Amino acid sequence: MCQALELGEGKRVRLITLASEAGAELLGAAELSAEFVRTAGQPHRAAVRFLWKGDQAPGNDLLTASQRLLDLSVVDRGCLLLGQELSTPLTADQASQRVDRELAGLRGPDMSEELRRQNTQLLQALQDERSRSDELERLNKELDETNAGVMALYSELSGELEETNRGVVALYADLEDKSRRLRLASAAKTRFWANVSHELRTPVNAVIALAQLLLDAGAEPLTDEQHQQVSLIAGSGNTLLALVEELLDTAKAESGRLEPQLVEADLRTVLHQLRGTLASTTAEGVTLEIADTAFPGPFVTDEVMLTRVLRNVLSNGLKFTTEGSVRLTVADERRADGPWAVFTVTDTGVGIPEDEIEQVFEEFYQVRGDHQRHVSGTGLGLPYARKLTELLGGRLTLTSRLGHGTRVVVELPAAPARSAGPLPQEPLLRSVVIIDDDPVFLRTLRPTLARLAETTTEVTHSVEALRTIRTTMPDAVLVDLAMPSPDGYQVLQQIAAVPGLAQVPVVVLTSMGESDIDRSRLGRARAVLGKTHLTAERLAEALGLRARDTGSAPGEPAGTDRQDPKDAKDTPAP
Repeated sequence: MCQALELGEGKRVRLITLASEAGAELLGAAELSAEFVRTAGQPHRAAVRFLWKGDQAPGNDLLTASQRLLDLSVVDRGCLLLGQELSTPLTADQASQRVDRELAGLRGPDMSEELRRQNTQLLQALQDERSRSDELERLNKELDETNAGVMALYSELSGELEETNRGVVALYADLEDKSRRLRLASAAKTRFWANVSHELRTPVNAVIALAQLLLDAGAEPLTDEQHQQVSLIAGSGNTLLALVEELLDTAKAESGRLEPQLVEADLRTVLHQLRGTLASTTAEGVTLEIADTAFPGPFVTDEVMLTRVLRNVLSNGLKFTTEGSVRLTVADERRADGPWAVFTVTDTGVGIPEDEIEQVFEEFYQVRGDHQRHVSGTGLGLPYARKLTELLGGRLTLTSRLGHGTRVVVELPAAPARSAGPLPQEPLLRSVVIIDDDPVFLRTLRPTLARLAETTTEVTHSVEALRTIRTTMPDAVLVDLAMPSPDGYQVLQQIAAVPGLAQVPVVVLTSMGESDIDRSRLGRARAVLGKTHLTAERLAEALGLRARDTGSAPGEPAGTDRQDPKDAKDTPAP
């Protein structure tokens, strides 16, 4: 009948199956009957209705399954109605006709065959349903196992990730601590270099100055042996001073306090000085060739830094060349960013192994080998030269082969000239007062001050400084900072407190390091100059005397208070 009403196979199977289960559970109930019905109204359904008397009822599992699998499942006292919606709505007459035809067919000779066919289909449907249920159960079991594996893997990976993160955090903390220690060690090294170098400069300067006074033509004559010994003292003092200044400049470069002072340089003079300085260090059998070349245009650089770069490179070549030559050539190149000067130093020395070329630019590193045993040095020359070259805006490169010599190229940019010109021969000032308690320094500075001023008044006791200045009313005052009380800072305060001295230019002269100077207490000082290589030109520029040649008064501000290239510590006062 379900087939006659065109009930789909799936719905038909579920309806027949659940109806059979219901009949089995209700079997034995009083007055049990079952009939196939078609419900009226919308929607149209094919249904099986069970009727019985008594308290017997279908089980909960059956009712739950019928509600999930059938379109109609209603249970009431003594009545159970199970049904499925028809795919095609039928009127009562249409349904009756189709059912009658189906029943008539079942009554014919093929009725048993049709029942067998339907039973076979039903059994096959039940078997398929059971297979799908088994497959679903298997898939669910596999899914549970997969989920369990995934959770276990996730737990394991999470543990490993947490362990890795803890390791990374610990490693980062360790690296941070080591970096901090390295920074502290580097800063301590820089301070040590600066302090030691600063402490050495004062006695070395005194030794050199005294030796020069003994060798001066106006001093008492010396015997030949004495002259030779004093010359050796002066030469050794200059060598020691150069080394001390290299250490100090290296420390300043590392701390960012070394700045070049760019002025127009006389390249031919620089090369001439190098020839004279290095001639005595050239070994027998070695030729030193330094070009006598003038740059074809303006060449602006820090002349002292340039001299030190070339001297270090040439000295390094002379140390490790026992025969042949050490040659310096100069060329100018026009590049996109302007003119450049290219200095090339080649030697026929022992050379450097290729795997150690970069290491020679590490401070205190020296190439190992038999030749090194007979050559003195600190390992600062090339690193120092490269630092200075970079500060000048250039680059230093080195190529070498062991046993075939070395080639060093120093490339520096040139710029328009901004030179202030030479100091006039006549003194520029009427008088100057210098306040310093170091008699050796005062004695060595007298010839310099003689070029600068007609008269110089020396004050060795700072308590007399203000009285002397008010009495003489000088054109300029030079003050040392490190003196017994009152020290240089206090003297500056005393001068600033006198309105009548407001126009007198004041320059500080000191051997202190840059970090040791308390700039907040410098008051109206024009500039701070280091005592090393103090010249009349440096003093004139710090006092603004260049400007006076064009009509400015000594007390008026100079165009610029420049840092002297010979001592990177010299800086304008605030």
